[in-house]
Amino acid sequence: MTARTTKRKSAPLALNAVEGTHAPSLKVESPAFSNGDAIPHVHSDYGDGVSPALTWDNVPEGTRSFAVIVEDPDARQKQPFVHWLLYNVPSDIRELPESIPPDSPLTELGGARQGRTSNGTIGYFGPRPPTQDDPHHYHFEVFCLDSHLDVDSGTDREQLIEAMAGHVLAKGELVGLYEGQIS
Repeated sequence: MTARTTKRKSAPLALNAVEGTHAPSLKVESPAFSNGDAIPHVHSDYGDGVSPALTWDNVPEGTRSFAVIVEDPDARQKQPFVHWLLYNVPSDIRELPESIPPDSPLTELGGARQGRTSNGTIGYFGPRPPTQDDPHHYHFEVFCLDSHLDVDSGTDREQLIEAMAGHVLAKGELVGLYEGQIS
């Protein structure tokens, strides 16, 4: 039997790093998994690595765009491991389909852009925690913004958070769990 390790303390999430900590809450859901449940294998990097479908509601008036950030605060580094940065999603969109390609801009999503994950790729990078770790928590964070963001495709987490500062009208999250696969 292999000893498993647990992250001792979580890194700060984008949800807590941007202004608007008292912003109204969005309801974020996925048909693939419920809050606190396991993320299906197909959405992991051990599987097909396709992004899960997401929906949100309780969007406040004045919303001009949405941003989605997916982070793993249980990763063994100082900052959360970034699995996805998607931003400038038009305000009339309330759901994302499964398997969004790593393109940027995304014509099928009104020109939305994608940023760089912690492993340096553009687009969604599925969960891939080390096999010896306890399950990691993946935070699918959705932000309602009062503007479009003036940042290029391929931006990083810090640049995106800086651009979002002062523009968050509401935010919410869906947390999924994933455990490394033992071969």
